[in-house]
Amino acid sequence: MNKGVYLALSSIALAQGLKIPIHYYKKKEWRPDLFFQTGGMPSSHSAGVSTLTTYIALQRGLPTFDFALSLVYGLIVMYDAQGIRRQTGELTLKVNSMHDLIEKVDKEESVEFEQEAPKKLKEMLGHQPEEVIGGAILGAIVGVIGHVCTENSRKLSKFKVKSDSKWF
Repeated sequence: MNKGVYLALSSIALAQGLKIPIHYYKKKEWRPDLFFQTGGMPSSHSAGVSTLTTYIALQRGLPTFDFALSLVYGLIVMYDAQGIRRQTGELTLKVNSMHDLIEKVDKEESVEFEQEAPKKLKEMLGHQPEEVIGGAILGAIVGVIGHVCTENSRKLSKFKVKSDSKWF
């Protein structure tokens, strides 16, 4: 794997980890399980693709095929994270509330029947636009830091090669 992949995966993990203290700050509720859930602030989807796109732009340049591919892919992922997945999450909320309503109606019915209780659908699927933007900003920062660290390590390795030689 290359450094871009490592950075993108690290950015995703960082975004997932940041969801816990951000949720605690907003709701005063400690929820470590948020690390393994989708949705919330910041978007790990946006952070990952933004990190990779930023890193590619700084390493390879803007007029490269790599950057163009990463940018288009990233925009699709971010659009999907706040568009389609958000709509799915809102639909899930409505389905779950309908289930609660049906249960209330069933309790008032005089006819008995047995029905296996369906599992509630996961309601936190997509992202609000600000969560996507937050993930994109986090990803861009991680991409820049990754690029700077890569450049510094290259400079150090070139210096070491010159200082190890017998030029002195």
